[in-house]
Formats: sequence, structure tokens, C-alpha cells
Amino acid sequence: MFTDIITADVIAQSADHWDRPDWWPIFPIVWLLVIAAVITLFAVNARQRALHAGPRAGERRLAERYADGEIDEGEYRARRAVLRSSHDKP
Repeated sequence: MFTDIITADVIAQSADHWDRPDWWPIFPIVWLLVIAAVITLFAVNARQRALHAGPRAGERRLAERYADGEIDEGEYRARRAVLRSSHDKP
């Protein structure tokens, strides 16, 4: 009778051990990596948008207008000079 209890206990302990694989920590690590990747992508995207909409956005728009023929070279240079002088002021 005592050996039956010990045998049942050994079987139960070994079953508990095999129910949980040893590589289970991989899943939380994978989720942390996914979350870190999403945060990184949002940060990089925000930085790119800030660069495109930053202080040189006016010059880019002015260059587009000049390339489209909406303004001539003299007006382009005059407006670009005004934009650059306003960027240099603190």
C-alpha cells in the first residue's frame, strides 16, 4: 500500500514536470520583442514626419511651386531668402 502511494506520487510529479515545457519563457520574450518593435516603428515614423514638417517645410513647398512654374526665379530667390532669414533668428 505504501509503495502504491509513493508510485502515484512519483507519477504525479513527473506528469507535472512534463506538462510544462522548459522553453515556456520564450513566449513572454517574443511578446516583449513585438511590443518593442511596434514602439520603435512609431518613434521612427514620428521622427520622419517631424523632419518633413520641420523648419524646412516652407522651403520645400516653395521649391515645388518654382518647379511647377507658379513663381519665377526672382520671386523664388526672394522668398527663399526671407524663409532662411526667419530660420536663423532665435
